[in-house]
Amino acid sequence: MKISSLEADLKSRAKAAFSLDDAAVAGLCLAAPPPHIKADASIAWPIAGAKLLKKAPLVIAGQLKDALGAEFAAEAVPPGFVNIRLKDAFLFAALKELDTPGFFHRPEFSGEKINLEFVSANPTGPMHLASGRGATLGDSLARIWRALGAQVATEFYVNNVGRQVERLALSLKARFEGAEPPPDGYQGDYLKTMAEELPETASGWSLKQFSEYAVAGMLKLHKADMEAFGVAFDRWFLESELHAEGIPEKTLAALKARAMTYEKEGAVWLGTSTVMESDDKDRVLVKSDGRNTYFLNDIAYHLHKFDRGFTKVIDIWGADHHGHVPRMEAAVAALGRDKSSFKVIIHQQVALLRGEEIIKMSKRAGDFIALKDLVADVGTDACRFFFASRGPNTHLNFDVELAKKKSNENPVYYVQYVHARICSIFSNAAEKGLDPAAGFDEAKVSINPEERALMLKLLWFEKALADCARDSSPHHLTTYLTELAALFHSFYDRNKVLDPENKETSAYRLFLLKAVKGMIARGLGLLGVSTPERM
Repeated sequence: MKISSLEADLKSRAKAAFSLDDAAVAGLCLAAPPPHIKADASIAWPIAGAKLLKKAPLVIAGQLKDALGAEFAAEAVPPGFVNIRLKDAFLFAALKELDTPGFFHRPEFSGEKINLEFVSANPTGPMHLASGRGATLGDSLARIWRALGAQVATEFYVNNVGRQVERLALSLKARFEGAEPPPDGYQGDYLKTMAEELPETASGWSLKQFSEYAVAGMLKLHKADMEAFGVAFDRWFLESELHAEGIPEKTLAALKARAMTYEKEGAVWLGTSTVMESDDKDRVLVKSDGRNTYFLNDIAYHLHKFDRGFTKVIDIWGADHHGHVPRMEAAVAALGRDKSSFKVIIHQQVALLRGEEIIKMSKRAGDFIALKDLVADVGTDACRFFFASRGPNTHLNFDVELAKKKSNENPVYYVQYVHARICSIFSNAAEKGLDPAAGFDEAKVSINPEERALMLKLLWFEKALADCARDSSPHHLTTYLTELAALFHSFYDRNKVLDPENKETSAYRLFLLKAVKGMIARGLGLLGVSTPERM
């Protein structure tokens, strides 16, 4: 049995005991108690339910304790909690099931088909630190949602049409001709390198040819950056595909059919401000000169996602796109889609610390830190773990010196070392003739506090994943892994694992460490971080 199944049992008993419906007990769930509370899990629901039931929280806690029965070994404690001590048999049974395929699937994700778009950096320059944070966030969430049972398709949207690409082409052409890019162009040295690689025949190219060459070159770099970063997209979607299929025109027709557009001063507008709470003013879809706005093309792209059968469309954008969120929410609603089917996750910027200096970035000026340079300096593992260690709404200061340390001060090293240490223990066990797969008599095992803490933490992995999904952030997983690593070190400092004179205890502790090793590997894998066997 897993934690979510146990919670379902608790809710069923509470419903019967208090004659409540599902909604009334929806908030009833288990939480790991503070260290000073000698229990395995705690329920705070009696406090939340006091107003509903019109009873004192401690009275509710007592009634809930009685409803749980003796098998839960529960106790009601002030001011209104129910503490539960899980039986040894439950812990052993749960640990044996951790490797079962689909063990961490949750019913709320069954049948969910998610389109997750992230990074989507304009093909006008190399990827930088913010791209790395977006890539870590998106790829980790995709892995976590899949682990919870959802179907997830990841996507990178390539804006290969429009004014920015025109400026890129003009900048490349200027570099090829030995001139400086236009003031609103792109100044980076990467265009100098690209210009040097152009064939001599480029002297007769059209601006469109320069544009196509530049985009293709940038896209090749972006794909290489993502591959080196451990991110594989299911699809690289070109904006030009939308126009080739006439999707913007179909989208405009759909909006007109729903009476969501009007014409003014020769332009076509989306009239969302009077019917949608999320947007504060109407937006232009087609300019007076007949050209589509970026907004219409963006709406078309999202309609295309829904038409592909996705039940939920999720975008991950940088902080500079924050103002675009309300208009897109309004547009999705204008298309008749439920607002819960579309979500935007905004992640804040990354500041790179070199000593006490924070390096500022500007892609157009060419003054920025390329993602590949940071990866080359500190490694993919440190990049991904550090990027994942803060929620997307939090600004992140990336400490390069800390990321490079080979000590327990470095959180990714601290976690990876546990995996390597356990691999070493298994090797030593084989040398001493101890079989890690040997069985043991559970009834004869006396679980000590350090072992019990490890067991409980392993069971709580499911809750960590659920928290990541709830908050659309993998930072709960980095916290979980760090805490699990600390519990392992506490256990290892106080307990002898390999004892040829006591093979029963050795077998039991190797069983426990195998579960710890597996969970460290699973958690790091969901973050896109490797699990070294030697360090």
